[in-house]
Order: sequence, then C-alpha cells, then structure tokens
Amino acid sequence: MKVLIIDEIETGALKPLKDAGFELIFDLGQSRDYYLGIIAQFEGLILRSSQKIDAAFIDRAKKLKFIARVGAGMENIAVDYAKTKGIKCFNSPEGNRTAVGEHALAMLLMLFRKLRQADAQVRQGIWQRDENRGIELQGKTVGIVGYGNMGSAFAAVLRGFGVHLLAYDKYKTGFGDDFVQESSMEELFRQCDIVSIHTPLTEETRKMVNRDWIRNFEKNIYLINTARGPIVQTSDLVQALESGKIAGACLDVLEYESAGFREIAQGSFAEDFKRLVQMENVVLSPHIAGITKESYEKLTAVIVRKILKNFN
Repeated sequence: MKVLIIDEIETGALKPLKDAGFELIFDLGQSRDYYLGIIAQFEGLILRSSQKIDAAFIDRAKKLKFIARVGAGMENIAVDYAKTKGIKCFNSPEGNRTAVGEHALAMLLMLFRKLRQADAQVRQGIWQRDENRGIELQGKTVGIVGYGNMGSAFAAVLRGFGVHLLAYDKYKTGFGDDFVQESSMEELFRQCDIVSIHTPLTEETRKMVNRDWIRNFEKNIYLINTARGPIVQTSDLVQALESGKIAGACLDVLEYESAGFREIAQGSFAEDFKRLVQMENVVLSPHIAGITKESYEKLTAVIVRKILKNFN
C-alpha cells in the first residue's frame, strides 16, 4: 500500500510498516490544494492535525482505504463520511493517555500549592510563606466528565491522593470500580470540588462549559480542561472566576487556538482572554498535556499496530 504522511511523526516507530511492504511517502507542510492534487495516488493517509480532511478531500481520494490520525481528537476528519466510502479511520489516544493524566494532575497541584507565584517570587528574592499557603487535594471530591482513555488515565494518577472520585460518561456504562464511582452529571453538580473535562470536541460538547453549566454546581469548583478549547465558553469562565463560582482553573487548551493547535490567534484576542491571563488562580499551558518524549513514539506505534491489524 502506498501511504502519504503529511505531518511530523516519530519515524522509528514506522519500521513495522516498512517491513510489511508499505510504501511510505513523506510530504510535509504543503498546502491543502497541493494535497488535493496528489491524494488520488494513495491508499493510506497518516496525519496529525495540520489539515482538515472533509468530504471534499475524501471525494478526491479515490484509492484511499484508511486515514490514520496520530493523536486522540478526530474533529479534523469527516469520519462518518469516510465510512460511507469504505475508508477506515484510526486514532491513537492510547499513546498519550498517561501524559494527559499526569499533566492534568501537575496543573492541579501547581494551582493548589500556588507554585507559579511562589517560584516567580523566590527568583526575585521574595520569601513569602504564609502568603503562599495552599490547599490539599486529599479529601476533595473530583469529578471526571468523559471516561475514555484520557479520563480513566487521570483517575489512575489520582490513586493514592485520598480523593473521592466520581465519573460521568454519557456514552459509557459499567466502568465503576472500588475507586471510581460511576455517576450521573447531577451527582457531579451536587458533590464536586474539582471537575476535569475529558470529552471529545463535537457539536454536542462545543461550549458545553458555559454559564448555565457552571451555575448547576452547588459548590464553588476548580476546573481542569486538557481536552479541547472550544468546549469551554471563555467569557462565561472568566465571569465565574471573577465571581468566585469557579475558584481556579487549569487550562491546557483555549478556544483561541488555530485548527492545527500550532498557535493562538494573536490579533483577535477578546477582552475575556486578556482578563484570564491576569488571574493568579489560573494555570495555563500551550496544548502540551499529551506531549512527552515517551508519547511521541507511543502515538505512532499505536497507529502502526492498528494499520497492520486491518491491512497486513
């Protein structure tokens, strides 16, 4: 099979494909029109998030048998339309689930223990102890919204912290155990101190975290989002942070990101974003929760195994 690779991935993990006789063509960083002009030659496509593979693109791909997304989210691929054309679609959330779980925990601990402020102060020779008094994770009720690879990985890293863990997934049941309590969203609204978002971006979840959703919580909560930026309505989040309804937020993703996650739209920042970045009870990172040295290889290795399972 002749396979087009259009994004940078870990090439060493591709060896099993080469050994199986796949012809791998690397052609990175080209325009959409360029790829539209050549895709008809290929039976396989491997990418990350730089291109939108919509119905128009798929219609040009006359020989295509599979689309492989090295990563978790599939919002840049018209998966349902591809299936109508007999094209299999793969992704690899198993490859960076551990990285995402660890990053979510790291951001939360950084927020709770005021490490961002404390580090900056010490570097300036400022030694404040009582002013940087934090809070403990032990004894808190943590709610996980979306219990797939990422949500369950976050649950796994929370073991040992003495938390009460609730998880809600609209499309999954029977996952509760002696540590994770399978719950309704109503139960999360009643009990949670901390809520972590781990859902894919769909029309159903876009702007899911909005004013009405936030108001449903009986307690003031801490919010973590390592999923997708547009799931959270930034303007409503900022208002909730200012009122104290959200006591703090950990955001690895923002609704201002470009489609390929490579940048944020510098020229179109809303006033809400400017207010957000001034808040000391907010921890931010540039969509790196799933990016580690280990996950870089694992993401590709998972995709390779899935391709070989279906086409070798």
